[in-house]
Amino acid sequence: SCSAEINGKPRLMCMTRLNTLDLNEPVTIEPMRAFPLIKDLVTDVSWNFAAKKRIKKFKPRPPDASDGTWRMAQEDIDRVQEFRKCIECFLCQDVCHVLRDHHKHDQFIGPRFLVYTAALEMHPLDTEDRTTELREAQGIGFCNITKCCTKVCPEDIQITDNAIIPLKERVVDDY
Repeated sequence: SCSAEINGKPRLMCMTRLNTLDLNEPVTIEPMRAFPLIKDLVTDVSWNFAAKKRIKKFKPRPPDASDGTWRMAQEDIDRVQEFRKCIECFLCQDVCHVLRDHHKHDQFIGPRFLVYTAALEMHPLDTEDRTTELREAQGIGFCNITKCCTKVCPEDIQITDNAIIPLKERVVDDY
């Protein structure tokens, strides 16, 4: 189950299980507010797919062995596994005030794609450097770490602590 407070009022997000609700109380169902409304509860989330295309793709280092395989430490592999749990429900994108309230879609990729970028950046085989894009084109500086994205994640991904903060540290180290 997941819920959030929006403007000081508790709001249920689209992935809340009905069996966790007190059905004697009113239930409010609303469309996502960070994206354009199409009809009723349907929103246009296509912006998310365009944002993902702006991220540099995975670029592996050359194989370690003559048979074309790589050697990796288990702890390096384990570090990125949490990010693979993302189901792209975009709840984190919807509660992000930078997208929802300030409409910085052209300057900020949002928490979902910061998680995606973190998975690439922390992958033991990846050689691509994305810190310049994170700072300039993807707007990581807009995130002020309110943790609202982490609170609504139905997969319990620690978005802020395990993805966004380490990426911010990489950007700060480089700049």
